Amino acid sequence: MSDALSLPALHGAVRARLVEKFLARVEPEPNSGCWLWLGRQTKIGYARLRFDGEEYSAHRVAYELFKGLIHNGLHLDHLCRVRCCVNPAHLEVVTQRINVLRGISFSAVNHQKATCPEGHPYDIFTPRGRRCRQCRRRQYREMFRRRHAAI
Repeated sequence: MSDALSLPALHGAVRARLVEKFLARVEPEPNSGCWLWLGRQTKIGYARLRFDGEEYSAHRVAYELFKGLIHNGLHLDHLCRVRCCVNPAHLEVVTQRINVLRGISFSAVNHQKATCPEGHPYDIFTPRGRRCRQCRRRQYREMFRRRHAAI
């Protein structure tokens, strides 16, 4: 499966054929504005399009056809959160990190937390994660007491 689509190379009749094939598999949803993909989808709901013997992500095709190029290393974020939506107005080019943090994964949910489970603000940032100063002090005191109680 290739996701590299070079639309500048597609022009004239070839580009028109791709646009026609693409739009034939789109159903606009009037309430949300999503363009729902009626063609093949992956197991997790992302739209796929086969064209001239190659298979592409349909949302990437939509973006490149109607908005512009997607530079190497960048991803498309579905702003509507609907995986089978191919409306280019609902897609934004972002880094992988931004795309993940906008989602609903554990990483994204934890990234949005501003306080520790005790309610203190996270104010220590290390490569191993975030900590709150108050809980960290308490942990050090308890560890010190346990070590010195054993002596």
